[in-house]
Amino acid sequence: MSSNLILATKVVKQLTKSDKTLALAESITGGGLGMAITEVSGSSKVFAGAIVAYSDIAKIKLLEVPKRLITKHTAVSEEVAKAMALNARELFKADFAISTTGVAGPGKAYGKSAGSVWIAIASRRECFAIELSLSGNRATVRNSTIESALAAFSRIIYP
Repeated sequence: MSSNLILATKVVKQLTKSDKTLALAESITGGGLGMAITEVSGSSKVFAGAIVAYSDIAKIKLLEVPKRLITKHTAVSEEVAKAMALNARELFKADFAISTTGVAGPGKAYGKSAGSVWIAIASRRECFAIELSLSGNRATVRNSTIESALAAFSRIIYP
């Protein structure tokens, strides 16, 4: 069993036990985080849905991230990651939301190096953001982002 499936199973069990729901706003992970969650039997009880907002336009139009945040901070920033998570939580009326944004590589984007990643976790009360500097090829960076997002959610929300 992959580490992502182990972590996703843990997240689904935690959410089920507490009768809470989760939404996702994915950019760098391109739907991979949602795929990990939905691989778990019973996830339909806790998974509210996801938006894959890969482009800046999708972030603005679908997730209602203010264009000024992207212009000022870039799409790969704490501010945008937090806006993505907060807005996904609200759009899906979920208890929690996780967002992922970053540069998978191999080259730079937004002036950021490959492996530059932001993950945000929003609840009704607060929003946390975590900056990662990952290494490896494109697939490794994306997979590590999924693993880090699931692990951070379990650690922060259900310590």
